[in-house]
Amino acid sequence: MVAGVGFHQFSAVLEVAAAIKGSGAKISYSFGAGPKSMLVLPLNRTLTANTKPIANCLDIIPFVNITAFGNCLSPANPMNWKMAGPVPVFIPSSCIPIPVAPWAPAAKKTKLANSPVVLANSKTSCVWAGSISVVNPGQTKIDCS
Repeated sequence: MVAGVGFHQFSAVLEVAAAIKGSGAKISYSFGAGPKSMLVLPLNRTLTANTKPIANCLDIIPFVNITAFGNCLSPANPMNWKMAGPVPVFIPSSCIPIPVAPWAPAAKKTKLANSPVVLANSKTSCVWAGSISVVNPGQTKIDCS
């Protein structure tokens, strides 16, 4: 058992252990240029004073929670198509991710700021196709005592 946690709380602790933490969590976009840090504002997002803020499923705001991923390689992004005379040419532009849904799957029992926490296997979709997924949760142990 986890120190300081009763049996009825143990399943929630397991969910939190798999949750992604801000200020260290790395996320990746399938059409982006590599993993970037996820940002989680520390508003009602910690369990104890010793843990980093934990992301919930609504942390999908571009440039606040999800930063740019370098150049976007998605052919669905209209900013990637430039006109070279009468012919459109694919030229990757800056990646501005626009998630279209909350992170899923999310924790079933553990909530922070009234929303389920994001898990290490959570993903969200971008409006320009592709998916944004967790590469590294950023923190693997949480002291719940």
